[in-house]
Amino acid sequence: MAMEIDLPKPEVLFQAAERGDTSLFISLSEEALVKARSLRNEDDRSLLHVAASSGRSEIVDMMSAADPSVSGVNSKDEEGWAPIHSAASIGSAEIVEILLNRGADVNLANDGGRTALHYAASKGWLKVAEVLINHGAKINKKDKVGCTPLHRAASTGKSELCEMLIEEGAEVDAVDRAGQTPLMHAVICQNQQVALLLIRHGASLDGEDKEGYTVLGRASGDFRRALIDAAKTMLED
Repeated sequence: MAMEIDLPKPEVLFQAAERGDTSLFISLSEEALVKARSLRNEDDRSLLHVAASSGRSEIVDMMSAADPSVSGVNSKDEEGWAPIHSAASIGSAEIVEILLNRGADVNLANDGGRTALHYAASKGWLKVAEVLINHGAKINKKDKVGCTPLHRAASTGKSELCEMLIEEGAEVDAVDRAGQTPLMHAVICQNQQVALLLIRHGASLDGEDKEGYTVLGRASGDFRRALIDAAKTMLED
């Protein structure tokens, strides 16, 4: 009769999850795996969190292979991050897919009100965004400062991601808590390519933010002229 394998020290397991040492996890009995799933480090992160944020898909697969209430697939760390937020942030579509198939909540928000799609959008991870949207991610969900994923993509100059979000139904003129649209974010962050893209998709130049600035009021020099030219072209078409 095989003896039950003792659970290694938590620090050993967390290091193994980070490094991707699958052999250690394969060696654990089912009872030991159940115990391992309940472990948390000083940041209240589970082994699944660590494996997801380190891009270790095999370990994510093993640790998430249980009922969601046991696997901790939706458990949050001290900042409200679940494994799916980390997987989306590092751009691992494979891990995002595993987590969603194991019961991860696609629209789960962290303490900042951001979902996995907010992180995929801000980093420009097209494949991750596609997987999330196919699993029902809310395109226009706002975080605690009122930003949608389109605001995030516009801020960081991710034009392909902006295009994709708009095609999937993103509100081009959604406003955040400062009264700013994605176009305003693109202008403030000097992302001309995204700004012109948003104008081509009908973004308004007229609205004012809570400080009383319009889009053109936030732009200067050549950038301002490019915005005006783009808007004129739209009117002529």
